[in-house]
Amino acid sequence: MRSSWSKGYTKETHPSVRKISETMKNRKIDNFAEWRKKAIRDGRIRIRFPRLPQNGDLAELIGVVLGDGHIEKFPRTERLLIFSNSNNKGFVERYASLVEKLFKKKPYVYKQSTQNCIRVSLYEKNISKRLGMPTGSRKGLQVAVPDWVMKSRPYIIRYLRGLYEAEGSYSVHKQTYTYKFVFSNTNQSLLKNVVELLKMLGLSPHHDSSRVQISKKDQVARAIELLEFRKY
Repeated sequence: MRSSWSKGYTKETHPSVRKISETMKNRKIDNFAEWRKKAIRDGRIRIRFPRLPQNGDLAELIGVVLGDGHIEKFPRTERLLIFSNSNNKGFVERYASLVEKLFKKKPYVYKQSTQNCIRVSLYEKNISKRLGMPTGSRKGLQVAVPDWVMKSRPYIIRYLRGLYEAEGSYSVHKQTYTYKFVFSNTNQSLLKNVVELLKMLGLSPHHDSSRVQISKKDQVARAIELLEFRKY
């Protein structure tokens, strides 16, 4: 099968296509004007991006994106990414569904060909603004818990659930009666936020430079029950 003549090119890098594009731009010719108008009328192209509802679903989505997600910025749009281990189908289904519910748009879910990773991906404008978090790397960034989350115990629980579903782990070593419920992250402000929120829920966490841990058996059980950890 012959490869496409345009493989590896864009309209900016292909000489003849770029020339046509520049000519049409200079003459203010838009071949897609009528198609675009119809697509807007039919709802296939969105021109309005309302605020997301400040509820438990949004609190949890913000948490999971902070824990194991990313927002990429492009010239005309943004991309929301949530990463998951390929074996965690419950996680993928839950957060793909949550993204679709909040954004009213079905995300693209796909597996990285060379990695044990599944991505939940959504392209749309103003994602960063509506989620209240910056695009790009958050390493070293001061992360603040949204005020509306801090004012509601149910929202705090959902926010923490998103964080723990992304970066949490639970382990038991029966021989030594050791129980551990751990949240791991390299962002120091995020670790401090988790400690503060857990204390607000009546728990007693301790932390170091890379993780927050609950170690008492009864508190571990309570935390897992509160956050409904890994219950999909």
